[in-house]
Amino acid sequence: MTEDAATEAGVSSPVGFRWFRHAGGVNPRLPQSVSGRYLSSSEREDIALWRAQGAGVREIARRLGRDPSTISRELRRNASTRTYQLDYKASTAQWHAERRARRPKTAKLLANDRLRHYVGDRLSGVVRTADGKAVAGPGAPEWKGRNKPHRGDRAWVTAWSPEQISRRLKVEFPDDESMRISHEAIYQALYVESRGALKRELVACLRKGRTLRVPRARAKQKAWAHVTPETLLSQRPPEAADRAVPGHWEGDLIIGLQRSAIGTLVERTTRFTMLIHLPREDGYGLVPRTKNGPALAGYGAVTMTNALATTITTLPEQLRRSLTWDRGKELSDHARFTVVTGVKVYFADPKSPWQRGSNENTNGLLRQYFPKGTDLSRWNAEEIEAIAHTLNTRPRKTLGWKTPAEAFNEYLQSLQQPGVATTD
Repeated sequence: MTEDAATEAGVSSPVGFRWFRHAGGVNPRLPQSVSGRYLSSSEREDIALWRAQGAGVREIARRLGRDPSTISRELRRNASTRTYQLDYKASTAQWHAERRARRPKTAKLLANDRLRHYVGDRLSGVVRTADGKAVAGPGAPEWKGRNKPHRGDRAWVTAWSPEQISRRLKVEFPDDESMRISHEAIYQALYVESRGALKRELVACLRKGRTLRVPRARAKQKAWAHVTPETLLSQRPPEAADRAVPGHWEGDLIIGLQRSAIGTLVERTTRFTMLIHLPREDGYGLVPRTKNGPALAGYGAVTMTNALATTITTLPEQLRRSLTWDRGKELSDHARFTVVTGVKVYFADPKSPWQRGSNENTNGLLRQYFPKGTDLSRWNAEEIEAIAHTLNTRPRKTLGWKTPAEAFNEYLQSLQQPGVATTD
């Protein structure tokens, strides 16, 4: 983490983040343990040892699991040059590799004005109609070196991606080898300030508008460690899919500003909706945020499980069959929830909102009352319950123009159990 690195370097967190941002989110130094594409320091030590023992290039390649040409090139390029014979030493070879990794040479975009203007024009050029008329679009906010504004307007630009630019150069300039650049070189020119070829402001022209690149290690992290094999959607009872038997629920959060949220539960057969009030914990906004500290926003794993269990246990047992949730970590304490309520939890597949279609549709209806970009913590439990009642007394086409409350009460009455309360 950047904060940990700043502590090790003896500087404050803001300074550490500034250094990281100026480097474009990329570590400019060749680490001791690199990706499998490059030889590591330990591999170079093995090469030096086996070479001293008289092993040949192909034998070393076989032991390392590398191509012979990789070993041959390593011995030729990174060997010591201060002796009569080219002796291979691991420390010297590693020094040569790190020196080349820094690549202290003039960036291609700096040396070629024509290429630089071509790339810049395709990234930030004016949007035009088919007849060439310029379209102004919205006014862009002032560049502050941070990510794109939250739900704010962005300037309309040509916005070719670096890969599109790189590939198009070969089409438009087939005979001009000077008009060639890889998409990776364009990305580095945008994100690394020391390159100095393109203005940092142009990152806002990219489709996602990020000011920092996402490290590969972060992209490979397992984001859903709380999703176990027995909680996959494929393990859910088939009766939940055809909506014939009530009691199977879908759930999610609707998120507002300042880390505010409201929990939503929708019954798949009747579309009956229950809203969960998630007030912030004591100390929110007063206690400094700490890494791996308590979740005070109101929808931490423990708080969410308690609130969800309190809500769903008000239902009869016949209406507590299963719960299908999004993959959010707010329900990472699902095992305890199942023990307390007896309701089995299943998680939808990644990027598959249609698997919770009723819940997604209901969340869209709720946005009429809780718009995006507003603070949801200002509504108390009574007001949230009133909105749920309003939604449940709204006729639905999918129910033959019955209301969810009517459909839900019909099923409660069909249970024919004394003492079962209705929603009236």
